[in-house]
Amino acid sequence: MKKIILSFSLLYSLAVSAQNKDYPIKVVPFTQVKLTDNFWLPRIKTNAIVTIPASFERCESTGRVKNFVMAAARNGKFCTIYPFDDTDIYKTIEGASYSLSLFPNPALEKYIDSLINIVGKAQEPDGYLYTARTIDPINVGPWLGKERWEKERELSHELYNAGHLYESAAAHFLATGKRNLLDIALKNADLVCKVFGPLPDQRKVAPGHEVVEMGLVKLYRITGKPEYLSTAKFFIEQRGHYQGYDSTSKDEWKNGIYWQDNKPVVDQDEAEGHAVRAGYLYSAMADVAALTGDQQLLNAVDKIWTNEVTKKIYVQGGVGAVGDGERFGDNYELPNATAYNETCAAIANAFFNQRMFLLHGDSKYIDVLEKTLYNGFISGVGMDGKSFFYTNAMQIKNSFSHNDMEAERSGWFPCSCCPTNVVRLMPSIPGYVYAQKDNNVYVNLFISGNATLNINNKPVDIVQQNNYPWDGALTFNVTPKSPLAFGLLVRIPGWAQNAAMPSDLYSFANKSDKNVTIKINGQAVDYTLQNGYAVLNRTWKKGDVVEVNLPMEVRQVVANENVKDDIGKVSLQRGPLMYCAEWPDNNGKVSNIIIPANTNFTTEFKTDLLNGVTVLKSEVPAVIIDNTGNSVSTVKQAFTAIPYYAWAHRGKGEMTVWFPTKIKDIDLLTKE
Repeated sequence: MKKIILSFSLLYSLAVSAQNKDYPIKVVPFTQVKLTDNFWLPRIKTNAIVTIPASFERCESTGRVKNFVMAAARNGKFCTIYPFDDTDIYKTIEGASYSLSLFPNPALEKYIDSLINIVGKAQEPDGYLYTARTIDPINVGPWLGKERWEKERELSHELYNAGHLYESAAAHFLATGKRNLLDIALKNADLVCKVFGPLPDQRKVAPGHEVVEMGLVKLYRITGKPEYLSTAKFFIEQRGHYQGYDSTSKDEWKNGIYWQDNKPVVDQDEAEGHAVRAGYLYSAMADVAALTGDQQLLNAVDKIWTNEVTKKIYVQGGVGAVGDGERFGDNYELPNATAYNETCAAIANAFFNQRMFLLHGDSKYIDVLEKTLYNGFISGVGMDGKSFFYTNAMQIKNSFSHNDMEAERSGWFPCSCCPTNVVRLMPSIPGYVYAQKDNNVYVNLFISGNATLNINNKPVDIVQQNNYPWDGALTFNVTPKSPLAFGLLVRIPGWAQNAAMPSDLYSFANKSDKNVTIKINGQAVDYTLQNGYAVLNRTWKKGDVVEVNLPMEVRQVVANENVKDDIGKVSLQRGPLMYCAEWPDNNGKVSNIIIPANTNFTTEFKTDLLNGVTVLKSEVPAVIIDNTGNSVSTVKQAFTAIPYYAWAHRGKGEMTVWFPTKIKDIDLLTKE
């Protein structure tokens, strides 16, 4: 294990040192952070023990592996539905590689190598790797053109497949030091860089589904090869130049918005189109802006982030409001009954916000990242580690109204991008905890564990101890090898500063007068807030202890009045967690519950419920219809709310995140 860690750190350092420009803030690699907590570590272990093996098994049983075997033989019939099914193997290898760094597993490593061998044999001599065409280039189906790359702008996903190959290869190489998958990826990337570019004989296209840009950047970081970065930038700059769109059409497929291709990216100022593609594009824009110093790209990505966070994100961190196209809606279009909130979109948004933090060093980006991780992301995977949501609903009703949202998780999906995306993000969570810039260490996430850092080439250990997100008492044991001056920058979450969101899209109904307190070695200290961080500058010595207390109050959240679905409603938040009401705890129904503005809540940690959760309790009005169906009354009843991420583990029934504060009207529905 020590060898793997040293390999990762050395390779990462060599790769970063090869760049002239980069993010001003650097992540502390996930292999240098060992979690010991009771919230994320069990999930990461479940991912390793259950999710990864189940994902590989499903890749086998559904024919995804067989597609590569047939491609190697250049014979057969593509046996799955979508040409991007190759990526499920790539993403699972990526997650498994991260996991190997945390939990060495020789049998898993051997199996991954066997899959890589199959992938390598499927690659064509010039580096092309795409099983849907290689198996039978003549009979390729409706998603593909007759020639390579012909339908790349629309449906073929050839570059999308390549991008996930690159991301997988980078993770595998950095985690294991092996080049077997990396060499396959580099051969393909060299072909892509040869085929696409600004020269007259090269193809010009904006990839239909972004991610190749992010993957090329990762290969550039490893190799320092400038063609990889320049091609990533080329793909980004190709957007907005296609003449075949109808700019007068309101159909996003016809006007280019669906692909973020309606205008050059430097002129874009709104989060639009397919939400997953968008998140990958914006992440790549941030990468390229950092690595090239392109100020126009930086300005554009700043504007897009602001638009998303002020007008287009759900209260639980989900994005992509509209199911038709899995896309962002208009400004303030955030419906509850039909909220889409694809799990992949939450993951892409996490990537985006992490990069925005690395650019700017402002805690508001981590506030959004934290909200996404603790709510919109982990709601997408069941506690069993092998059941998933593709979409993440905001309400489920057992009524006569139409509701197409998922009310229970599934083992997999015909399009299983979300489960395999979960596989790769989950084990990388330790890499989101800390970051460094010069002599400053940023503490971004509050997860118990041990971190080993180097500051001015001197080792420093930081041990976090807490019971977050259930409790706001945080302890940091800071141990430099010898006394060392540096700044410890502890994020003070927006929710602990009366900010439900770093915008006016959501706010707390009432201001809290409780303050965040900090002690060093038992003594209360005054601190300066800088970009949302408590700046603790001192000469640290062995045995120094920092205690931070974040007030964990139950807060009622209200939405901007422009969000029509949420007018007159509140949602509930405690710490980083959003809460929902679910049918088993509330007399079998939640769509009849009212939460008046003056409602008081108590909290209780229940070890025997949903793997251990803090629930919110109160007594609230509920609208009741009598047995004859002829009269309606309002009665007081016990109310329980659970963390949003934990819903849909006890059968199918009603759930809601938003609650009316008073009765305004009653709809009389008749069953058809």
